[in-house]
Amino acid sequence: MTSKKTIPVPLSDALASYLKQAGITKRVQQAGIIEEWAELVGPQIASVTAPESITPDGVLRVRVATAPWANELSMMSPRILARLNAGRSGRVKEIRWVPLSA
Repeated sequence: MTSKKTIPVPLSDALASYLKQAGITKRVQQAGIIEEWAELVGPQIASVTAPESITPDGVLRVRVATAPWANELSMMSPRILARLNAGRSGRVKEIRWVPLSA
């Protein structure tokens, strides 16, 4: 009986391959946006917001401290979306800014 030798593969490569085969790479990258929120949007925006969830079709729900901030951030959405989607396959298509009082 001959033994088949396998070449070790880095865990990161194996995991990336598994996620791709399972079809969940996009969702994992989308979820990463929530974890990286403060880094992606900066300290000023992060201090008045809290990302809550992201849908499979790319709608990000973000709680905002006040309605005026929600309005301001709504106008900034195109720039924020560009930052969130840079270098990712899991795209955010829309941000829903929800004031805490809502």
